[in-house]
Amino acid sequence: MLTEKSGTEKVFVIGLLISLGFIVLLLRLWQLQILQGSELRKVSESNRLRVIGVPAPRGIIFDRNGLPLVKNISYFCASLIPEEFDNSLIPALAKMLKITEDDLSHRLATRGQSPFTPVRLKEGLDRREVSFIEARRSDFPGLMIEIEVSRQYIYGTVGAHVIGYLGKLNPAQSKDPSFRDVPSEAFIGQWGIEKIFDQTLRGTAGQRIIEVDALGREIRLLKENPPIKGQNLTLSIDIALQKEAEKAFVGKTGALVALKPDTGEVLGLVSAPSFDPNKFSQGISSDEWASLMKDKQLPMLNRAVQSQYPPGSTFKIIVAIAGLEERVINDASTVTCKGGISFGKWHFGCWRKSGHGTISLHRAIVESCDVYFYETGRKLGIDKIYDYATRFGLGKETGIRLASEKKGLIPNTDWKTRTKKTPWFLGETFVNSIGQGYVAATPLQMAVMMAALSNGGTVFSPTIIKGERPIVLRQAGVRPETLEEMKRHLAGAVNEPGGTGGAARSASITVGGKTGTAQVVSIRKDSKYLTEKHRDHAWFVAIAPAEKPEIAVSVLVEHGGHGGIAAAPIAKRAIEAYMLPAEKKKEVFGVQN
Repeated sequence: MLTEKSGTEKVFVIGLLISLGFIVLLLRLWQLQILQGSELRKVSESNRLRVIGVPAPRGIIFDRNGLPLVKNISYFCASLIPEEFDNSLIPALAKMLKITEDDLSHRLATRGQSPFTPVRLKEGLDRREVSFIEARRSDFPGLMIEIEVSRQYIYGTVGAHVIGYLGKLNPAQSKDPSFRDVPSEAFIGQWGIEKIFDQTLRGTAGQRIIEVDALGREIRLLKENPPIKGQNLTLSIDIALQKEAEKAFVGKTGALVALKPDTGEVLGLVSAPSFDPNKFSQGISSDEWASLMKDKQLPMLNRAVQSQYPPGSTFKIIVAIAGLEERVINDASTVTCKGGISFGKWHFGCWRKSGHGTISLHRAIVESCDVYFYETGRKLGIDKIYDYATRFGLGKETGIRLASEKKGLIPNTDWKTRTKKTPWFLGETFVNSIGQGYVAATPLQMAVMMAALSNGGTVFSPTIIKGERPIVLRQAGVRPETLEEMKRHLAGAVNEPGGTGGAARSASITVGGKTGTAQVVSIRKDSKYLTEKHRDHAWFVAIAPAEKPEIAVSVLVEHGGHGGIAAAPIAKRAIEAYMLPAEKKKEVFGVQN
């Protein structure tokens, strides 16, 4: 018989157990509703709700005359929500999508943490493929078509090194806080203007929240946040000039830069050969990327900005300006050219082996006499030449907003002592006075030099956006009469008999310019070992109209030989294209609205 005390203990134990049960139950409810409530609510709602990202249209890029250079296109992808899919259907789905079962299984196995996050199965679908999949989507629960915004580059390879291209986020960008709000599969700018102004062009993505049935079919729209379109950009590029210049470069390797002298705006920038940015915007394959990287012609290299070359006789412009400013020569100064000069055991030849005879500065520019500039360089010294070259922007970065700009090289005595541990020799002054030896410049720098000569001596940082506030790098500090005299000499080099730039002569505009032939290797021109890769680089720098320039141009043709033959005709075509009225450009060059 139970005592009263034992009965009380039993009631207490039962009560304690019940209380503990309630506590456990309350703790579980607290865990489910408070700790995991948000996560479980998402899972629950995912069974009937679906959040679909709506990509924002990118801003359109226009040329300086308002002509579109790009247009937005839809980029379709077949995706799958793993939680809604029956894996026994993998063989049938792989067959429909025309991918391997192993590939499909691998993609599903490497999905993200959430089983409700769509997994991309196949990208870059055309509209026929989209229609085919949509018609069979009900057979594969969880299968859906996702849409991204990509680009079509209207002129293909034309202007590719300026405009750039789109691509998916790379691993480094995925960790970058500035891309925190960008979906991992979205296209972003990866090169050129598309990259530099990506945030401006990108816009803000929207969302659609829809209710779906058990098969993932949309029942109704519950909420929509529309996307915000990116801002448009107007470039300083003239697409007619760009198109004609690139056409002139077909089959050649090199670069062209055209600038508006009074603002520094880039009117044209060519690097040949180019690449097709449309391949990137449609999702470039690993094989296509490998082919681009292995191409010995380096189509991804922006030669206008990233390559530096001896400027050859185009550098004589700087030596002439320095000579006039330092008053070691004047327009009446003459030199007798007998085909070269001797210095010790060395002989420094003129390109015309028979010599030019007694020649003035004007004819020395027109006919590009080397001996005249050997003697001018002797009178100046390398440090004075350095001073005037750097005043005009050579040997320094221009500040253009394109990647990996090279700064070239303008040597002086201090540089030689520091880098070579030897003194400067007069023979080196002779060689550098005609743009050989250590002197190196990019095509962009040579265009900046010509723009400064054109506008009275203001060196602008080149801009690729129309109407952007000009940035002045420096004033050359040269007398206006010196620059006016140089314009007259340059006009003579193109338009007078015997001028080396005669191939740039135009019936519609007065072009002024200077040819340059830059030696690549020291080898006899008639040597049996001379091949195309040993041929000289061809330069031509120009202004037009010569009396009051509206455009400054530099052209470099790698291994093109003589500048007057290979480079001058390209400059002429670019200048004439730019100077045409807008309506005529549409008619002649087929530029599109």
